[in-house]
Amino acid sequence: MTKFIAGPCVIESAELLDAVAERLAAINRRLGTEIIFKASFDKANRTSLGSFRGPGIDRGLQMLADVRSKWGLHLLTDIHEAWQAAPAGQVVDVLQIPAFLCRQTDLLVAAAKTGKTVNIKKAQFLSGADMRYPYDKARESGAPEIWLTERGNSFGYNNLVVDFRNIPDMLQIAPTVIMDCTHSVQRPGAANGTTGGNREFVPAMARAAKAFGANGYFFEVHPDPDHAKSDGPNMLRLDDLESLIESLL
Repeated sequence: MTKFIAGPCVIESAELLDAVAERLAAINRRLGTEIIFKASFDKANRTSLGSFRGPGIDRGLQMLADVRSKWGLHLLTDIHEAWQAAPAGQVVDVLQIPAFLCRQTDLLVAAAKTGKTVNIKKAQFLSGADMRYPYDKARESGAPEIWLTERGNSFGYNNLVVDFRNIPDMLQIAPTVIMDCTHSVQRPGAANGTTGGNREFVPAMARAAKAFGANGYFFEVHPDPDHAKSDGPNMLRLDDLESLIESLL
């Protein structure tokens, strides 16, 4: 089955989680999909010190657990330090390794040892073929299932470009390769101390990735991206998600 991951960049409030989760659960019912709900309890890699980071691990994991209990969705969150793997693994189904951290051995090992699926995002400075080494670290540490995610490569300052050849290259390593359709249209650090982006290109990124064999798609979504507390410029409007998923199916 094609994998879909969607949700807000960061946990802003219980009300936001409910609004997004309700819509994802409805899409799952209508389309027969199993969208995994994604939100971060802490954005530890924001551009500036004053940027919103989230509620932290204790409150954030409780809020994610509430989403599962209320809406029956599977969960994904990212971790930034090895000690976060065990408590996060008790709540979510998929632990995500951020792109900048995909070479951090202790983080990969800790995630793998939870027994949960590990989604490793490809660093902006690595090729698809280079992802064999993070994949092997997680596999040899006991991860039962490992996904790899394409999210673009650095292209000079404040810009990313996607080499879609990375997708078939990573499919030689892992059976599941996800296209991060929203982070790949970021303009890192390009918006006066925050990350900019071009959300109008998100649907094209998804469809191009499908042509290259991607079998999963990652979308950060928000009811009002222009007022999101993180990654707003590259986030997909929640109202636009269902038609895009339908086109990919």
